[in-house]
Amino acid sequence: MNVLDFANAFFSDSAHWHGYDGIPQRLWEHVQYCLLALAVAAAIGLPVGLVTGHTGRGGNALAFVATAARALPSFGLLVLIVVTWGFGLVPVLIPLVVLAVPPILVTTYEAVRSVDPAPVDAARGMGMRESGILLRVELPVALPLILSGMRSAAIQIVSTATIAAYVSLGGLGRYIVDGLYQRDYEKVVGGATLVAVLALVTLGLFWAAGRTAVSPGVRRKP
Repeated sequence: MNVLDFANAFFSDSAHWHGYDGIPQRLWEHVQYCLLALAVAAAIGLPVGLVTGHTGRGGNALAFVATAARALPSFGLLVLIVVTWGFGLVPVLIPLVVLAVPPILVTTYEAVRSVDPAPVDAARGMGMRESGILLRVELPVALPLILSGMRSAAIQIVSTATIAAYVSLGGLGRYIVDGLYQRDYEKVVGGATLVAVLALVTLGLFWAAGRTAVSPGVRRKP
């Protein structure tokens, strides 16, 4: 059998569409892990990136932190946290957040720093407060690049959240881990296919968000 045969056999089996191990349940678990990790990473990376990008201070420190975080192996970090902390959702979220913060943080910083200084100086000359300059002048222009950082982080989370299965949690990684253990390659291929599809859906959602949230003038900007 080839990969397509394995995938067809997996998705055509009605048993995979019902119960606690069914595709809807595992998909929903995976989406929950991803949304929670992305929300925490955004809550950390966006404010820090916006403020440091606006002030121009801390760029070297951000680059160092981002490089260090990217060098950490997610699975190794998961094992270390489980050994010291125990099983649960938090040990899974920490590696995912550590993975997602650097692209959000660095991209947000670079997005704000790349804004044309002319309108910023004009707003400052009109007496606008620094918070107003950041939120009303810099943020709308920087939004496309910021969304690209969020998109990159989301894709990494979607693909890496499969590690939750290694610490007895659910998600789509359950099919991959259990399939390898049982030598059930239909499950392995089915789980990997679902992860790939979810990543593509994530790309589509961020494309739609960009079309909706970014002003047409900024989108058309060369």
